Amino acid sequence: MHHNLIMPYPRVAVVILNWNGKALLEQFLPFLEKSSYPNLELLVVDNGSSDQSVCFLQQQFPQLNTIVLPKNLGYAGGYNTALQQVKADYFILLNSDVEVSPGWIEPMIELLEKHPTAAACQPKLLSFRERDQFEYAGANGGWIDNLGYPFARGRVLEHCEKDLGQYDTAAPVFWASGAAFCIKANIFHEMQGFDASFFAHQEEIDLCWRIQRKGYQIYSCPQSVVWHVGGSTLPKGNSKKTYLNYRNNLWMLAKNLPLGTLCWLLPIRITLDTLAAFKSLLSGDPGYWWAVAKSQYALLERLFSKNTHTDNTDPKTIQLIGRYNGSILWNYYIKGKRTFLEITGSPL
Repeated sequence: MHHNLIMPYPRVAVVILNWNGKALLEQFLPFLEKSSYPNLELLVVDNGSSDQSVCFLQQQFPQLNTIVLPKNLGYAGGYNTALQQVKADYFILLNSDVEVSPGWIEPMIELLEKHPTAAACQPKLLSFRERDQFEYAGANGGWIDNLGYPFARGRVLEHCEKDLGQYDTAAPVFWASGAAFCIKANIFHEMQGFDASFFAHQEEIDLCWRIQRKGYQIYSCPQSVVWHVGGSTLPKGNSKKTYLNYRNNLWMLAKNLPLGTLCWLLPIRITLDTLAAFKSLLSGDPGYWWAVAKSQYALLERLFSKNTHTDNTDPKTIQLIGRYNGSILWNYYIKGKRTFLEITGSPL
């Protein structure tokens, strides 16, 4: 790390957004307090909890700064509001269900300090329960396929690989996981943060996409390792989660892709999403079907709304990193390829 004499270590704020996660804070804050990084502020932002989280923090962790928001603004709105009040060189946005190791911060800051055009990175995300396996929410750095489906180094659709060191090289990726998201504060503000209309899910992919379109890079930093429980706020199979995932993914495409691409891509996506919805309906999950139908209606609303900000200019000069020029659905379901390496042909 370049040690500037006046300020040897950049100031880092680790900011946990909490919503009714008292039990998780109790379990995971002690690990966070053992972080070895010297110039560190730990903050908890309470997103309108009703479970005594704030009382608990004041009694058990009085040394932590707390920001209390009057109501649940979601992941995107909650962080946007809170980070206006936080002074630091780097923000690390950390889910409340992540176990960190003492030296987890240093490698990420070193990586971002070393690359002037790198804006953000994520640690290696392993599963809290299966500790040698990648965790769903971003594994070792996120990619996206040509139909807009996200996947990651170590996780394709539902398949999470074992971590055998196969992705241990720090590398530029398309997106970094919101479960443990390290970003230069000035760039977060320059991008005006997350798109608050997303509420929760995929807002970090949208932000990373916009960051790349501005000419910065996103990195995976596997030298930093954390363990993520996953699905703590909204469990998998929750129809609100399904709705937000489908809706936000479509919104993100509509915002960031050139119009020419959208004209062929959206009809294909709507067809594929509808097929997935009917498959769920036939297997007895009407909630899933309804969530997908609502997401498509929300896309139409966004496309025809006057006050929606989209930027469909295509910055031809900028090569976006981490885009796979094929379909992960085709590779996974038709060709039987389960791993990132099998699909892309390279660990980077």
